[in-house]
Amino acid sequence: MDIGRLSMNMANQRTQSEVGMKMLSKALDAQQLEGAGVLKMINEAPGAAQMENSVNPHIGGNFDMRV
Repeated sequence: MDIGRLSMNMANQRTQSEVGMKMLSKALDAQQLEGAGVLKMINEAPGAAQMENSVNPHIGGNFDMRV
C-alpha cells in the first residue's frame, strides 16, 4: 500500500465531496427562490381567492361551529 497514493485518493474524494455539497447547496437555494417567487405570484394575483375557489369550489364555503 503506497501512502502517497492513498493520501492523493483521500484528498480527491474530499474535494469531490465538497464540490457535490456546494452543487446541492446551490440547487437548494435556486429551488427556494423559485418557490418563493411562485408563492408571491399566486398571492399577488388579482382574484387569487376566486382562482382557488374555481379549482376547489366545495372547500371553505361552509363553516360549522358548535359551542
